[in-house]
Amino acid sequence: MYKRKQLFILKRRIHENRRYIQIVTGPRQVGKTTMVKQLKEETLIPVFYFSADNISAANNIWIETQWENLRLKIKSSDINECILIFDEIHKIPDWSESVKKQWDKDTFEGINIKLILLGSSQMLLQKGISESLMGRFEIIPMEQWDFKEMHEAFGFSELDYLWFGGYPGGAALIDDERRWKDYVVDSLIEPTLYKDIFLMTRIDKPVLLRKLFELGCTYSGQIVTYQKMLGQLNDAGNTTTLSHYLSLLDLGGLLSGIEKFSKEKIRQRASSPKWIVRDNALFSAMSGLTLKDIKENPKIFGRFVESAIGSHLIKQKRSHKINLFYWREKDLEVDYIIEHNNKIISIEVKSSVNKSSKGVYEFKKRYEPHKSIIIEKDFIQWSDFIKLDPIDLFQ
Repeated sequence: MYKRKQLFILKRRIHENRRYIQIVTGPRQVGKTTMVKQLKEETLIPVFYFSADNISAANNIWIETQWENLRLKIKSSDINECILIFDEIHKIPDWSESVKKQWDKDTFEGINIKLILLGSSQMLLQKGISESLMGRFEIIPMEQWDFKEMHEAFGFSELDYLWFGGYPGGAALIDDERRWKDYVVDSLIEPTLYKDIFLMTRIDKPVLLRKLFELGCTYSGQIVTYQKMLGQLNDAGNTTTLSHYLSLLDLGGLLSGIEKFSKEKIRQRASSPKWIVRDNALFSAMSGLTLKDIKENPKIFGRFVESAIGSHLIKQKRSHKINLFYWREKDLEVDYIIEHNNKIISIEVKSSVNKSSKGVYEFKKRYEPHKSIIIEKDFIQWSDFIKLDPIDLFQ
């Protein structure tokens, strides 16, 4: 079974002296539960795993009960330390207050229970840890798998990854595209929309949220104003509602909006977003196309390339603390700008021979980036770029 790099981070931390709660966050179906099962197999420390996913009318008494039972087990045995894992913890009301109470009790009494929390709903986890657990936790983010992981684990080619993306659960289904698309919709998209996101906050217009996601997939890799989006949505709404729903889709690991690069933060926030699916599997599944279709149409193929490059950069954004933008002034544009430690790098994806590179040269003249990268046949190909770790570009 393939081992993601986050497993080694978690193993190292969990074998240190008890200091922090380890919180593993990420979208559905990226391997969070599999990772802690691997941890259980590879550590000599006793591991106790509990999932709140199927607990009806769950409340924080359930957390306290499992925790207290574990304390009794420690006292009645020769166990000096153990690992307690709560999966889907965000589904329990007021979970963070209960966790804080039990964690602090163990700290005060010198009970060596090391805690790991897993959750798909990033917003709820962030809300809980920011309100109650400050100074007590470390976060291990898990995103959809990158090309290297899918290649090593499942033998994906670059073209496979461009179309089928980075969800390991669907890798065995790619020979049957219809079945694979059903998996993406039924096991990834629908549960995220109607379970995770609806748990985050009140949604007054659920149909609008769904339509926004579908339309955002259609425009992945493109800059589209909220006003234009409103013009294509039948449900009544406003730009504030769309912006809020986009932030929820981002937190759910489905769709992001990249801001325009500017030295002025206010102008960044006021810009029209560049819409990017968090993984190209979502673009493919919602497109109504087949892999054969895009291979035969260079223009559409180029759009999938631009989207894949954006998704690749987004996946590295959280783990490496990279800022991601686009840049446009009038008819000049650069597809992606990445920023790290006060250095900026411009990245232009030439998805067609007719696409101009004038924006790259103008941006270089104005902002003097650390590097300027053009992804095309004569420079670096997209199939090579998705193998790179963006943080290495700043060296």
